Amino acid sequence: MASEAHGAEEGGLVFHPMDQFIVKPLFGGDAIGMFTITNVTLWMALAVVAVVALMVFGTSSRKIVPGRGQSIAELAYGFVYKMVEDVAGKDAVKFFPYIMTLFMFIVFANFLGLLPMSFTTTSHFAVTVVLALLVFLTVTIVGFVKNGLGFLGLFWVSSAPLALRPILAIIELISYFVRPVSHSIRLAGNVMAGHAVIKVFAGFAAIAVVSPVSVVAITAMYGLEVLVAFIQAYVFTILTCVYLKDALHPSH
Repeated sequence: MASEAHGAEEGGLVFHPMDQFIVKPLFGGDAIGMFTITNVTLWMALAVVAVVALMVFGTSSRKIVPGRGQSIAELAYGFVYKMVEDVAGKDAVKFFPYIMTLFMFIVFANFLGLLPMSFTTTSHFAVTVVLALLVFLTVTIVGFVKNGLGFLGLFWVSSAPLALRPILAIIELISYFVRPVSHSIRLAGNVMAGHAVIKVFAGFAAIAVVSPVSVVAITAMYGLEVLVAFIQAYVFTILTCVYLKDALHPSH
């Protein structure tokens, strides 16, 4: 704190790009308990409300010539449905509601996080790890329920030489249990990095000499983050479909 004050007195630039990710109680106080309503709670709830508003209320008065809300909802529905069918197969369509919910929640959470003064819930590993673990547990349970012990064939590379199969099985097993880690870090890491870079450029905007360059950089980064918000939701969802395919067809 002393160094920050000293820097401010000398006219230096003091900003903290990671402050935007701090979890804070909404109704005052510093302690955060299990049932404390925080900024994370608020923006997760807003993401759920936005999904319901689009998919339920936006399509409640369905028309042959759709309006804007119905068009967006139908495009999202068709996009995810085709993804599930193409990647995981027709027998995976029964899991479409779950995958559609995942995609829509992540998309809205990402886009809401781009609003000024908002909070990006998907930048926190506590959120993305839960989403990834739910996918991991669902896929594993489905694999054993549908295939029994045959699901373990996923780890046995029958096309490899016999001497290498035990080694490859260990590698495949480790890779399988690392899935929720990579699944969650990919989403949170990309979202967090983009928002932090925008905050850094915004800090430099206070300096008159570099202000025009900073504004251009912020605009470019914001446009990139809009793209990243969609792409990361797509990547998370398509990986879910790939993992589901492994559970339904472990020998493929």
